[in-house]
Amino acid sequence: MAATTITVGLILTAIGLIGYFLSSISVTALIPAFFGIILLVLGFLARADNLRKHAMHAAAAVGLIGFVGAVMSLLRGPLEARSALANVSQISMAVITAVFVALCVKSFRDARRARSLPGAR
Repeated sequence: MAATTITVGLILTAIGLIGYFLSSISVTALIPAFFGIILLVLGFLARADNLRKHAMHAAAAVGLIGFVGAVMSLLRGPLEARSALANVSQISMAVITAVFVALCVKSFRDARRARSLPGAR
C-alpha cells in the first residue's frame, strides 16, 4: 500500500499543480497538491516496517478528509457557477481519494484476516 499511497500522492500533486498553472494562479487550485504532498510523505514513511501501520492509517485519514472536502465543495453550489477546470479538479480529487480510502480499508481488512490465521505472528 505504500506504493499506492505514493502514486495517489503524485496524481493529486499533479492535479493541483496543473490546476494552479492553468487557472490564472489561484491558490485554491493547489488544494489537491497539498493533500498529495502529505500522502507522498506518508507513503515514504510507510516503507519502514516499524512505521507502516501508523503511516497508512494516517494516509487513510488524509484521504477521507480529502474526499469529504472535495464532495462538500462540489455540493456547495451549482457546477455551472465554477470554472470547468475547478469542477474537473474537484471531481477528480473526490474520485481518487474515494478509491484510495476503499483500497486502504480493503488492505486493513486483509491484514487483520492474515493476522487471525493459524501460524500468523
